[in-house]
Amino acid sequence: MLTVAGLSKSFGGRELFDDVSLNVMAGDRIAITGPNGAGKSTLIKIILGQEEPDGGSVSFIRGTRVGYLPQESEPAGNETVMEVAVPHQHEHDGQFIAKVKQILASLGFKQTDHDRPAKEMSGGWIMRAHLARLLAEEPDLLMLDEPTNHLDLETLIWFQDYLKYYPGAILMISHDREFLNSLCTHIAELRSAKIMRYTGNYDEYLVQRAAMEATLIATAKAQQRDIDRLQLFADRFGAKASKASQAQSKRKQIERIKEDMVQIPDGPESTMGFRFPQPQRSGQRVITLEKISFGYGTAATPAAHAVEDESAQPTPDHPPVKLLYENLDFEVERDQRIVLVGPNGAGKSTLLKLLAEVLKPISGVHKLGHNTKFGYFAQHRAAMLNPNHTVFQEAMDTPQRITEQAIRTVLGSFLFRGDDIYKPVKVLSGGEKSRLALVKLLLDPPNLLLMDEPTTHLDLASVDALIVALKQYQGTLVFISHDVHFIRALSTHVVRVEAGTLKHFGGGYQYYLDKTAQSARAALTSSSFGSVVTRPVVPPADRKEQKRLEAAQRQARSGKKSEIQKRIAALEKEIADLEAKERDYAAELEKPETYHSGGRATQINRELVHVSDRLEAANAEWEKAGAELAGLDAE
Repeated sequence: MLTVAGLSKSFGGRELFDDVSLNVMAGDRIAITGPNGAGKSTLIKIILGQEEPDGGSVSFIRGTRVGYLPQESEPAGNETVMEVAVPHQHEHDGQFIAKVKQILASLGFKQTDHDRPAKEMSGGWIMRAHLARLLAEEPDLLMLDEPTNHLDLETLIWFQDYLKYYPGAILMISHDREFLNSLCTHIAELRSAKIMRYTGNYDEYLVQRAAMEATLIATAKAQQRDIDRLQLFADRFGAKASKASQAQSKRKQIERIKEDMVQIPDGPESTMGFRFPQPQRSGQRVITLEKISFGYGTAATPAAHAVEDESAQPTPDHPPVKLLYENLDFEVERDQRIVLVGPNGAGKSTLLKLLAEVLKPISGVHKLGHNTKFGYFAQHRAAMLNPNHTVFQEAMDTPQRITEQAIRTVLGSFLFRGDDIYKPVKVLSGGEKSRLALVKLLLDPPNLLLMDEPTTHLDLASVDALIVALKQYQGTLVFISHDVHFIRALSTHVVRVEAGTLKHFGGGYQYYLDKTAQSARAALTSSSFGSVVTRPVVPPADRKEQKRLEAAQRQARSGKKSEIQKRIAALEKEIADLEAKERDYAAELEKPETYHSGGRATQINRELVHVSDRLEAANAEWEKAGAELAGLDAE
């Protein structure tokens, strides 16, 4: 479907790619990962023809239809949401339009949004409209650059499930670990100007990479021991006439080993090595909302306030039909780690803003507990940075007395390294500003953190650094996130927001999923209680024909069963052969002499990747055949 061969690309003397190759086959789900600045988005742009490589080629199988969702969409013109989602060639296609409407609803759009000008909506909602178009068109190759950034949790779960059954191949960049684990069949890691392909999801890739690096390090040490031994002989006997030829032979051996010397790739991003300052302890009751009533478009609410998680942005001319919250009570206690979940438009961001006093209620009481000091992190927080400071100056600008070295360590954990710390804030990207704002917040943390989507625009290493920092944090946390890995790592309490009400789940995210699944099963059982399944009565005249049909079906099942059993036997033999080959190749890679022969190690690695891919496919076929056989046995 797609072949990338020998790509090279440099910017300003810095090498992004060197002889990078990648194949995408039908049905593949490949994620391109790598450290910040490795060139992932540049690789996507080269594949799309938006940028030219310095060398190499990109080719598609003739007729391949490609769809692309960028991180940020172009500013909307005068098109309506439906005009964005339905291209001109499909505007009279009733089936396509019906499919788009169904997908728009799943992405959180209301029926009344369809004819709204897209420019009235946020960039995130425009991205959802483009996504609806792509999913309805079903290109052969779907290319996604950070597709989950603008999705709330429930929409993300729908999207994730939808892509599991997507008929085409997917090539994506994503920093959502749970998303990658759920979907990926392969990980293509871009690191040190090279690309390495791994089979499996993100967690499996981490295990494989660690094993591969351990093997490479062991091999490199063995090669260095050989070099040291040979060099010792050459140094000791090089000056002796009787040993001169032997010494020269040893030097040639050293040169041959150096030519095939294993290259250890740059290590993964370092983990947090700094302990953040801790806030002063608050009282047991941290913050309380009593009898709060609130709605948008009312006199009590300034029109300037935007709704972050509602698709329909209210205006003074279009006041809400009913209040978003009425007589709401909510209390947060010390040390709780609360995640707010719920459908789009339920009011999660609004609740967080009410807690942070960004929004003022129409009625009710907002109480801070004893000694409580809160900090609110939203996307606009990045605008509070001083654009004339450097990154380092901005990080230093905190009331806490922290050493320069400690601040450098924290900045490094959030991927500000080397000369990056001297960059002016005004030239930073949105993601870099978000990371710097997080650094400042964590260097002087309040004892109540209110965080709205803190992982947006963060890469995997930064998300992990934030998780480490918040696990150290000895305060109270209330947050909204669509990153399931982040939620699982931190939440100890779940509050579901829906239809102006709050439902509490006194456990982590898995507990919440288990309880909601039980409720759904109970509702299903209750709705079908008392129903009786009746079998149709077969008239006597038809019984003979029915018996004949049943006999024919049994014979067909028997033939199909025999065919599946033969296929299973053939697959089991192939799997055994492939596993033996895999063991042989792995054993050969562990031998130091493999690396003495030019190109032998590279050839074995290629063969090993091919065998591993086929082994995975054969196992999947075996499981499918086994399931078919079990189904026939159950009939």
